[in-house]
Amino acid sequence: MTSPALGLRPGAQLASTVCGTRVVVVKAQADARPRLTCGGEPMVPAAEAAAAATAAPATQNAGTLIGKRYVDAAGSLELLCTAAGRGPLACDGTVMEIKAAKPLPASD
Repeated sequence: MTSPALGLRPGAQLASTVCGTRVVVVKAQADARPRLTCGGEPMVPAAEAAAAATAAPATQNAGTLIGKRYVDAAGSLELLCTAAGRGPLACDGTVMEIKAAKPLPASD
């Protein structure tokens, strides 16, 4: 399981144990040990994920969206959602936000 004792590296694939959410780590600090959760339960390596269950009713409205990038409050961790689910992603107890798109330069 992903826990404070386990570090993350770019390219690592994680899965939720409570819904169908799957993510790939895009950016992570080498020395950081975040606690990643989805739907309130720890994320696990995708290879170890069992069949997805349904998220708890309290988390049904704030799910993940496929193709979106999620960042933590500090911007030091970035995840790419590869499979949508019903549970919200959280890093160290704080819900992760969808990364805003960079504005394109104006063309004249």
